[in-house]
Amino acid sequence: MQPKIGIKENIIQFVLLVVTNLFVGSMVGIERTVLPLLGEEQFGLASASAALSFIISFGFSKAIVNYFAGQIADRLGRKKVLLLGWSVGLFVPILIIFAHAWWVIIVANILLGINQGLAWSMTVNMKIDISKANQRGTAVGLNEFAGYSGVAIMAAVSGYIASSYSLRPEPFYIGIGIVVVGILLSLIVKDTGEHLKLQIKNSGAGTSEPTRSAKEVFALTTWRDKSLSSISFAGLSTNLKDGMAWGLFPIYFTAAGLTVGQIGTIVAVYPAAWGIFQLFTGTLSDKIGRKVLITYGMWTQAAALWFILAADQYWLWIAGAILLGLGTAMVYPTLQAAISDVAGPEWRASSMGVYRFWRDSGYAFGALMAGIIADILGVNWAIGLVALLPFLAGVLSRVRLKETINS
Repeated sequence: MQPKIGIKENIIQFVLLVVTNLFVGSMVGIERTVLPLLGEEQFGLASASAALSFIISFGFSKAIVNYFAGQIADRLGRKKVLLLGWSVGLFVPILIIFAHAWWVIIVANILLGINQGLAWSMTVNMKIDISKANQRGTAVGLNEFAGYSGVAIMAAVSGYIASSYSLRPEPFYIGIGIVVVGILLSLIVKDTGEHLKLQIKNSGAGTSEPTRSAKEVFALTTWRDKSLSSISFAGLSTNLKDGMAWGLFPIYFTAAGLTVGQIGTIVAVYPAAWGIFQLFTGTLSDKIGRKVLITYGMWTQAAALWFILAADQYWLWIAGAILLGLGTAMVYPTLQAAISDVAGPEWRASSMGVYRFWRDSGYAFGALMAGIIADILGVNWAIGLVALLPFLAGVLSRVRLKETINS
């Protein structure tokens, strides 16, 4: 039976992929509140850069796997890569539960990066495969909404469990259950290879556009194409800010005198806002264009971080976390949709892989940069200086990025 392109035409498959990515995001959410505190309290890490080393290992491994995920998927098929990602993820909570030294936590986060790079990449690409060109923002928005809702839910749940029981092992028992559910959902999902072939055929890409090598796609996405390179820098800056927030927010708010439960709420509100607003921002970008959301979204992120530093009350920090989530939501699905606008269907997964390589290396660069600055100047300076990167990315997008929606 000939496949059809469109969200409505593939609604069951689409919903399954949305739910699957909820569980993919949940794997990261378990760590958001607990691991930075675990490093200080159970492993005695006094240095911020040492405590943030787990994010560095996660960021670089996810970035590298993202780069190859598209190419692997083109050879093996999306579904096999999705299942491979979940298989690797099973080892993450088990290693953290039984870790006797901090290097084991780092190894677990290398595996978490592989899990996220394979599983999250595939849910994005599979949704784009089955969506029409004018539905890409909606498709990516729903995907990211689900993923970051998972992050938020588990950040709050793990914070509650940690405050009720202990930082370890109780919060990580949930992780084992999440992996089992993820594998079961991925077995039900159908591969989207036939939809991709139909998209390539309908676009005429196979005859009108030459095949691009991996080296050429990397160069185009990183520096040669003004729009693609601006998008990549915006993605890197966004996750650089998130790597800092992931590692330093729990430490910053602990120093401010908040409880683990309150910290868990703030840490959860940020990705929750990020996830919920993406329900609207992805679809909005299909209507008003990508550039305006990317530019002002980057500036909103910078403003939110400076607002959090200026605030001195719990509810103001909650408001700052919501604003930070809004700014991130404005750009996150829009950047991926913009990549899909520019890249042809036969090299889209590879270009998306390059973009996600740079974007998720931002986790590592953000944690590394924030840790060094925090050790030298203090946590407040680290947060304030990291905010300069999304601000500069907004300026770059304003100047260099062309509107991509009609590309």
